[in-house]
Amino acid sequence: MLTVSAQWIVPITGSPIRDGCISIDRGRIHAVSAEVPRDATALGPVAVLPALVNAHTHLELSFLRGLVPPCDNFNEWVSTLMAVRRTEAPDPNAPRIRQGAREAIAEARASGTGLVGDVSNTLVTVDLLREAQMPAHVFYEQLGFNLTDVPGKMAQAMAVLAGVRADDAVRVGVAPHAPYSVAPALFTAIRHEVDASPHPITTVHLGESKQEIELLRDGTGPARAMLERLGVWTDAWRPPGVSPVAYLDDLGFLDARTLVVHGVQFDVHDLGRLEAIGATLVSCPRSNAYVGVGSPPLHTFYDSGVDVAFGTDSLTSVADLNMFSELAEARRIAPQVPAHRLLESATLIGARALGFDREFGSIEAGKRAALIAVRVPSNVDDVEEYLVGGVEPDAITWLDVTIPNSQIPNPN
Repeated sequence: MLTVSAQWIVPITGSPIRDGCISIDRGRIHAVSAEVPRDATALGPVAVLPALVNAHTHLELSFLRGLVPPCDNFNEWVSTLMAVRRTEAPDPNAPRIRQGAREAIAEARASGTGLVGDVSNTLVTVDLLREAQMPAHVFYEQLGFNLTDVPGKMAQAMAVLAGVRADDAVRVGVAPHAPYSVAPALFTAIRHEVDASPHPITTVHLGESKQEIELLRDGTGPARAMLERLGVWTDAWRPPGVSPVAYLDDLGFLDARTLVVHGVQFDVHDLGRLEAIGATLVSCPRSNAYVGVGSPPLHTFYDSGVDVAFGTDSLTSVADLNMFSELAEARRIAPQVPAHRLLESATLIGARALGFDREFGSIEAGKRAALIAVRVPSNVDDVEEYLVGGVEPDAITWLDVTIPNSQIPNPN
């Protein structure tokens, strides 16, 4: 049994414990207490909390870091991203893609992330995540707005998934991209495959831009122009005339196992519908600003009662994969939201949405001891508020729970 004490224990499921301790047995949390035994290993002025959860990113795009400039028009940003991606790596198996993703995983780990929801078009990241011992749910993203053979498309996708070695630590599944890139029949087919999978969780980009809203409302605008320019528009598609949430709910796609990403354009009716469904809304505030869709209405998200998680999105639209930086941006745009709720979103809610909440997301007996220690000034009284103010990687240490007490490195 290993027992560590710290200035702060932040369990997420309860209030922070000042001068508390955690007992760990064979890599799992045995107990959390405010009573510190004499033989506890003192970590000093740090806050111990569960590893953070990045519920939405695109690791395979990491090699494009710094190559796609910010834009105030979402469709222009998307077009630039696609053009740069084709130019920089026409071969999806290029070594630089693997190396970029490998470095991004290491960067995420160094800044305290212990679980990710990764969206991939190639599944190149599955082996890399396993190699780095980074638990994840990898979503094999499908696109196809103008499809004549949906069953064939899905058969091909499922054949690819069948050839991928997955396990309980790194899981794989299928997911659609967005309403402006996926045909209604493809949404339905993906839902069918997700429901039949051992880990029936999926994700979708939804309500990100005003152009998406316009396309669904009346079939016009820049989103349609982009599809026409790409040669994938079809006159057989009919605009539903409703919001993105209503559209996918009416198709039967949304449920409590769906991660709905972005939601910048959602109104209270959309949020109420998501809350009733039980879906999780994954917010990526820094990316939203970068791609020109504006800041998400985070305060309204929380007021609606919908579960909110956080993600960084990819390194094409954020400077780093530090989830503490995402929390700092969330704090900036939503000063009314309690710090505790922001931290819960970046840990337990994300873990629950990805199907890993029995192992990750909080400091509770029985869970995996995936714990980080954040250096904290000794005069901090509100540790949760401190943690959502931004933390740099050099202030973060992973607790090594596999070594004897006397050899645990002090995070100071």
